[in-house]
Formats: sequence, C-alpha cells, structure tokens
Amino acid sequence: MLTLASKLKKEDGGKTGRASGASDSTYRVSIRDRLLTKEVAELEANLPSTCKASFPDEDKLHHFQLAVSPDEGYYQSGRFQFEIDVPEAYNMVPPKVRCLTRIWHPNITENGEICLSLLREHSIDGTGWAPTRTLKDLLNFDDPLNIDAAEHHLRDKEDFRNKVQDYIKHYAR
Repeated sequence: MLTLASKLKKEDGGKTGRASGASDSTYRVSIRDRLLTKEVAELEANLPSTCKASFPDEDKLHHFQLAVSPDEGYYQSGRFQFEIDVPEAYNMVPPKVRCLTRIWHPNITENGEICLSLLREHSIDGTGWAPTRTLKDLLNFDDPLNIDAAEHHLRDKEDFRNKVQDYIKHYAR
C-alpha cells in the first residue's frame, strides 16, 4: 500500500543533507508540517478581507490565530480572535479551534468551545472531518452548540442583535 510517508521518502531520494551519525528524527519533517506549508499558503490566499491569520512562532505553522472582523450582519464592528492548533496526526484528525473572544453565538459557548460538525472526527450525518478536508474548510460556521443563543435568535431577532452588540462593546473591540 502506498502511503504519503513512503511517497515523500521516495521523493526525497534518501537525501537528508545531515552529517553522518545524526539521527533521522533530527532532520525529519512531519507529514503534518509538509501539508501545512501548502495549506497555510492556500488558506491565506483565500481569506476574505475581514480575516487575518497570524503566527506567534513562524516556525510552528501548526499553531496560529485567526482574527475575524465581520463587516456586515449581527457581528459587524466586532473583532473575534480564534486559536487553531493542528495536531501531529493531521490530516487524519481535525484541527482544534477555540474562540478566544467572549461572544454570544449559537455555535460558540461563552468559554470559547466551538461546535462545527466539520471539527468532529466522526459524525452521524457524514459531515465530520475527513482526510480530504483542508484548513480553508474551517471558514464555514453552520452548526448549533449554544442552545440559549440559538433559541434567543429564533425567539427575538432584534433582542438577539442587541445582546450581540452588547457583547461586542464589552469583549470584542
């Protein structure tokens, strides 16, 4: 069976450029990091103007933040910070995403937990994470978690808007 690891090893042709006696792990680049090199460039090229990715450590593409500043809708004028950690087993398992900004949103708890079926390793409806997905798939936010916020939105959209704006004033400027 051909695996990505064996394909990458074959493409390297055994050339590691290391001094004799150095261990393989010293110079080995993980599959995750090789994938991220391409995917981060693709993500940045496809980000809308209302989003900006930042890397606290440019040598660690697997840990970054995404700032989202919507220019329309309920969350207009807010600035929301998300933290993305891509595990070593990526792309077989999904990235871990957390909202660092307190927000009133049906898909995000006030503690920053995010519910997107896309971020689940397994989902009944088949919309969970799959190895064919990439980081840019994270830009779709349509899966309820904060039931109070979801019910609030259904019950009274104007009051929901007011509460969102109150959160923005206090937490997202």
